Amino acid sequence: MTKPAPLQWLDWPAPASVKACFSLRSHTELDASAAQSSIGQYSQPPFDHFNYAYHVGDAPDAVKCNRQYLEQTIGQHHIQWVEQVHGIAVVRAGSTQCQADAVYTSQPNQVCSIMTADCLPVFFCDQAGLQVAVAHAGWRGLASGILQQTLSQFAQPQSVMIYFGPAISQRAFEVGNEVKDVFVQQLPSLTQCFTAATDNKWMADLYGLARLLLAEKGVTQFYGGGRCTYNEADVFYSYRRDGQTGRMANLIWLS
Repeated sequence: MTKPAPLQWLDWPAPASVKACFSLRSHTELDASAAQSSIGQYSQPPFDHFNYAYHVGDAPDAVKCNRQYLEQTIGQHHIQWVEQVHGIAVVRAGSTQCQADAVYTSQPNQVCSIMTADCLPVFFCDQAGLQVAVAHAGWRGLASGILQQTLSQFAQPQSVMIYFGPAISQRAFEVGNEVKDVFVQQLPSLTQCFTAATDNKWMADLYGLARLLLAEKGVTQFYGGGRCTYNEADVFYSYRRDGQTGRMANLIWLS
């Protein structure tokens, strides 16, 4: 492989010890002919090109290669991959527990990771640069408390900085009354995160829900947000848009 895995590094005022990025689905200059000649190096359609998930139907050899390229690109070889179940389990990087929706660490060179393709990846770090985490927050996880559970791993939640990675935007995320009701019954102010669509449907704002839920716990420092996995097809995977598709990796660690 001649190119590193395509990544977007987070633009936030985190301490220098904190390294964080999310993956992109391809190099913008990687054309069809290049992909065709790279069988065994890149995932092929509909997963083209840098899918990191084994469970979506992609060729296992391609996923293995993609993960190896990712390790080479970030210069780390201890990535904690987990099986995500839209729950609230939070595990320490290096754990043998495989089912979780958030990973945290206070040890250097232990990479926390979660995979997404519309759900919201939420990055956490403390102001001292001594602990980091990343959480997978779809609407079920948000409603169940995955972000609060992740935040509780930090000794001083009010000092935690948050970065919102790419997720499906409100203009593309239609839900039913049952989804809205789950949130509003918990916290009436979350009504502002839903705008009316048609036929008892609502457009839900994952970014807004996450921000308000964390703000309720005293978090004040928010960064990122504003990207749309559904509408940026050349850059991101989207399950709601494509059905069968790949997954992006969202990574954070301490150097």
